[in-house]
Amino acid sequence: MKILEPSAHAAPPMAGDDTPAPVFSIDDLCAMLAHYLEPEHVDQVRHAYMFGAEAHKGQQRISGEPYISHPLAVARILAEMHLDYHSIMAALLHDVIEDTGIVKEHLTKEFGEEVADLVDGVSKLTQIKFQTKAEAQAENFRKMLLAMTRDIRVILVKLADRLHNMRTLGPMMPDKRRRIARETLDIYVPIAHRLGLNTLRLELEELGFATLYPMRYRVLAEAVRKARGNRKEVLQKITLAMESRLEQEGLTGHILGREKHLYSVYQKMRGKHVSFSEVFDVYAFRIIVEKVDTCYRVLGVVHGLYKPVPGKFKDYIAIPKSNGYQAIHTVLFGPYGVPIEVQIRTEDMNKVAESGIAAHWLYKAGDKSGGAHIRAREWLREVLEMQKNAGNSLEFVENVKIDLFPDEVYVFTPKGKIMQLVRGATGVDFAYAVHTDVGNSCVAIKIDRHLAPLSTALNNGQTVEVITAAGAQPNPAWLNFVITGKARANIRNYLKNLKSEEAIILGKRLLDKALAEVSLSIVTLPEEWVMRLLQDLKVKDLDSLYEDIGLGNRMAALVAHRLIPVDDVANERSRTGIKNVLTRYVPAWLKGGERSASQPLLIKGTEGMVVAFAKCCHPIPGDQVLGFVSAGRGIVIHSEECKNVAEFRNRPEKWIDVQWAPEVTSEFPVEVRVDVVNQRGALATVAAAIAEMGANIDNLQFEERDGKYSTLTIVVEVRDRVHLAKIMRRIRSLDIVARINRTKG
Repeated sequence: MKILEPSAHAAPPMAGDDTPAPVFSIDDLCAMLAHYLEPEHVDQVRHAYMFGAEAHKGQQRISGEPYISHPLAVARILAEMHLDYHSIMAALLHDVIEDTGIVKEHLTKEFGEEVADLVDGVSKLTQIKFQTKAEAQAENFRKMLLAMTRDIRVILVKLADRLHNMRTLGPMMPDKRRRIARETLDIYVPIAHRLGLNTLRLELEELGFATLYPMRYRVLAEAVRKARGNRKEVLQKITLAMESRLEQEGLTGHILGREKHLYSVYQKMRGKHVSFSEVFDVYAFRIIVEKVDTCYRVLGVVHGLYKPVPGKFKDYIAIPKSNGYQAIHTVLFGPYGVPIEVQIRTEDMNKVAESGIAAHWLYKAGDKSGGAHIRAREWLREVLEMQKNAGNSLEFVENVKIDLFPDEVYVFTPKGKIMQLVRGATGVDFAYAVHTDVGNSCVAIKIDRHLAPLSTALNNGQTVEVITAAGAQPNPAWLNFVITGKARANIRNYLKNLKSEEAIILGKRLLDKALAEVSLSIVTLPEEWVMRLLQDLKVKDLDSLYEDIGLGNRMAALVAHRLIPVDDVANERSRTGIKNVLTRYVPAWLKGGERSASQPLLIKGTEGMVVAFAKCCHPIPGDQVLGFVSAGRGIVIHSEECKNVAEFRNRPEKWIDVQWAPEVTSEFPVEVRVDVVNQRGALATVAAAIAEMGANIDNLQFEERDGKYSTLTIVVEVRDRVHLAKIMRRIRSLDIVARINRTKG
């Protein structure tokens, strides 16, 4: 007999007694489905159950129940949402690929491609071995989300699966219960919220909270129970006052007092650092009416009855939330000074608010639930774009989790279009929300017609204009402040491709240089030599080989040595030359001899991200330099006088001769230390002298050594050694300067 863990879930911690729930059978499920499905579809569901029961025969859950009871319970949750019969069948079969010997092709033949795709979408990758558990979880999550972009029902099946598992976590080990609860709160609750599945989200939150923090849950539950009795009189008084005023105005609507959920109370206490009484003293009401215009009339009535709290009014009817939610929210000063939260919505809005995208099936709402569906599709398109631009599964999951934050900010384009972003989004996030190309080429933004830094966080109601420039490109520094997953994924993808292009160019230069040692070139070599090398190295094409060389993952000399089959070369001199490429390629001074006569690699300073300049010694044009090949980074340029060079003398194969090109137009950072007299304005005087010499200050640190002198460590942008010498002479001429010198690592 095979015992399986709950796919990922737990017993309801709120249950107050140990009375076993009545057994739910396939007949009960079919009776539920008969209310909204055709008889032939119900028969197909029964067939799927029989197939699943046979596949899971002999398997048990940890609780001792037959395993098929879990898929049956998942199907019941979806039946309560009135989902179509394909979804119900997928729920009954959702674990057969993962936990039995049945393959997807078998399901396709038995139940059709649609059901097989749904089952495959929620199945974990069991055939692939991952290095870490985090990588496995990330890859499974990516697989599920990609399946969801093709068919939204995949996530509905998965959420129902997670909900039942959360209801039945009881028999599992405590550490596993906590891990699953944490994953539920971090991943599945935000997804449910993003798709507007409010009822399901609230239960997942309560179950996750009770499992993760059982003591806090029990204390809060007891506090709520005690406080509930004292609230009845106030609730009744407010309800009667609202009903009476609505009747006077000839308006009809249902008024419901809302109980705050424990997890919501806990989150507010933690987030706002307030006591339980401060949170629970807020009285919440929902007023449900028939038509949209009645919502606004009811708003006027409640504002006339109790004074509104300034700044607490939100119109989500005119501007719906990202998950399609619509309602009017307001906060009032109630009787005895108690705050009153009021939500006003129509019946249709209430259905979508509770069920989100599931309202389409649950209420057969058709176009009425279109808002939730359209917004879900928009989000899924963004998820697909993030997947294409992500480097790996862990990066993709990070971007998606960032994008699941529920708080929103609404801003306007210059043409008046409303753009919805997560709270804290910056000008760059806005640019990428408009279009990827706009984000890639943005250079500045205007907020309410005034220029503002790209890192400025946007606020509700602002009008934002993006200024672009041809040839502009994303800045790596943007990753320090963008917060949307779309912006982060696109910036990383652009920089990754840019680095790849630069690595290919540099790799070709390095390989050509290595071949030039023996008077050869890559373009003159026979094609079969090149193809043989690519096959030996298991590299797909020549560009990939260049990229590996440029990034420092392969040594150009070794590649050149392997590229030419010595036995095929008739020229003895060439053969000898190839054999000696390695020794000639390494700088001779590292071996105690004179510098080799081979041509060094010319450095222009415009090579991009694959040629880096060491921060320990800050080499500049005019310095004697050499390059250290670093895997994944390319070439790091050091000054020959750098102290760190000595550490790498025992790795000569990693060094390469480099030299500054005759024409270098870039500017390079260099560090100088200046001892100045402690007096007012000393820093400004030194900075003015540097600016006078046409240089910028990159960084500055101030250190007070004693009462008389202080030391300034300044990183200055210079063109070459001559430019630096002029700057140092100018600073040395200042009366307040006691000493200046360049730091070299």
